[in-house]
Amino acid sequence: MKKTTNYAAGILEAYEYLLSNHKEFFIIGQGLWSPWYVGATMTDLDKKFGTERVIDCPISELATTGATVGAAVCGYRPMIVHPRVDFMLLAVDQIVTQAAKWRHMFGGNSSAPATFRAIINRGGEQGAQHSQSLHSWFAHIPGLKVVMPYTAKDARDLMISSVLSDDPVMFIDDRWLYEKEEEYTEIEIIDLNDVKPQKLRNGNDVTIVGLSYTSLLCEKACQSIEISHKITCDFFDIRVLNPLKIDDILESVKKTGRLLVVDGDWESCGMASEIITSVLEKIDVKILNNSPKRITLPNAPAPTSKVLEQQYYIKESEIMDALIQITK
Repeated sequence: MKKTTNYAAGILEAYEYLLSNHKEFFIIGQGLWSPWYVGATMTDLDKKFGTERVIDCPISELATTGATVGAAVCGYRPMIVHPRVDFMLLAVDQIVTQAAKWRHMFGGNSSAPATFRAIINRGGEQGAQHSQSLHSWFAHIPGLKVVMPYTAKDARDLMISSVLSDDPVMFIDDRWLYEKEEEYTEIEIIDLNDVKPQKLRNGNDVTIVGLSYTSLLCEKACQSIEISHKITCDFFDIRVLNPLKIDDILESVKKTGRLLVVDGDWESCGMASEIITSVLEKIDVKILNNSPKRITLPNAPAPTSKVLEQQYYIKESEIMDALIQITK
């Protein structure tokens, strides 16, 4: 009988592997002993590995992130957990000005291999200050790798790979994916420099690209549109935002002549724009059968009203409509 795991359990397994096999690894942050803060991703780690390696701290995003960067410079491979990416902004100087620049400033002779885990926690009428993702911000920064896993396997394996990377890594996971199940597989440690978008469906009509939670919506839309309209999609999950590798997506667009990118961040200066631009720069636009399209959040802060939330967030039906339009 095949075993299954889910996204949250994948993250928990990554932690157990790292704490068991790498003495230089520890975790620091807020609410690490509480499922209210971190879901089922860190259950009983403090009991199993000790509170000196799973360190729950008072609320100070700047102080805990600074301690993490300092420990990384001194030879540890630490992870700071921010239960909401929104409040991680209080520590942006530590991440962007210090960790991301460290290797560059010291000519490659010193690095700050810290992992910054940022949890997206939106919906549930939480409003504008508790519903952001901000992945496009961090993907803009040279020297900072940005990872956004969609599958449970990637949540586990890319977390391990992030911690073992010699560069600072922003690891962003979405609570809306925590219950996503898939078949259990063995751990595979991957060099982040070798990770490229993962092709999860084959088709001939449209190339569609998603990331993190929008990849789930894309996958469902691809399944539904193939049944209802006989439209088949080459579907890619982007996985790593920085550095962005688009060679496989490029070849797919040459085949399908169409591109749709779905990004759960705002339209302005976002990853959807970056992916589309990166493709258009490298192909003869005459091969396109239609203009590339993007689906993003509206350029407005998240609403608090449940009714408005239903209008604000991307839906599977919206992606299906776009697939029909782009194939006309």
